[in-house]
Parts: sequence; C-alpha cells; structure tokens
Amino acid sequence: MTEEEPVGLVRIDDTDLTLARMEDDVRGDTAVGSDGEEIGKVASLYVDEPERRVRLLDVESGGLLGLGAEHRLIPVDAVVSVADRKVVIGRTRAEIAQAPGYDPTLKEIEPLDNLDELYGYYGMTPFWVPGYRYPGYPFR
Repeated sequence: MTEEEPVGLVRIDDTDLTLARMEDDVRGDTAVGSDGEEIGKVASLYVDEPERRVRLLDVESGGLLGLGAEHRLIPVDAVVSVADRKVVIGRTRAEIAQAPGYDPTLKEIEPLDNLDELYGYYGMTPFWVPGYRYPGYPFR
C-alpha cells in the first residue's frame, strides 16, 4: 500500500468477513483507558477489505439503548492489551473523550476523510503510509 493509494474502511458487520478466531472478537468488550476508567463498549470494527485487517475500533459510550450515544474511532495501534473482555487503550478516558468524533451511521470511511486528523491526534502513523507496521491485533 502506498500513501497515494489509500483504501476505504468498512464496518465488519456490513461485510461477509469474519475474524480468523471468533475468540478474538472484541465487539461488546469494555474499552478502558490507561487510567483504568471505563470508556464504553466496542460497538464495531472497521477493516480494510483488501488486506483483511482491523484498523479501527468503534467505541460507544453513554446514551440509552444506543440513543444519544457518542462514538469514537480508536486506531488498533492505540490498544495496549485485550484480556478478560477488556480492551485497554493507551490513552486516558479524558484524552479519548477529546478525540475527533464521527458519524456511526457511516458504513464506509475513506482514509483521508478525517483519518489524518484521528491518527495525528493519537500520534500514530496512519496505516496507508509506507513503512507502517501492523500492531498484531487483537493481542490475546
């Protein structure tokens, strides 16, 4: 993949793709900040189909039965560990709350549509930049 040819991301729930091992599925797991505070639940995963890699977690917080909930995209590169149905993110809850939001009704996300801003906020190299190394998600 080159910087000139980024691919779009799709919600895994809207594809025929499955994870290689179902026990690695973090959807429904609790996302926790590096300060130990709960952020929310992993609502979905965004993947790039050509490489069959999870790139972003959609973490949902607040609201009642999904109404009024806030969503944050978190690069898998920010995940520190996954164990006991908890996904630990390498940022505090307050830092994640300040991250760029997004519209959870989007079924596809173009990498250059605010993802530069998202990866910049987290201080991470975007997956479409030459030399990027996949973090080995899901860390179980």
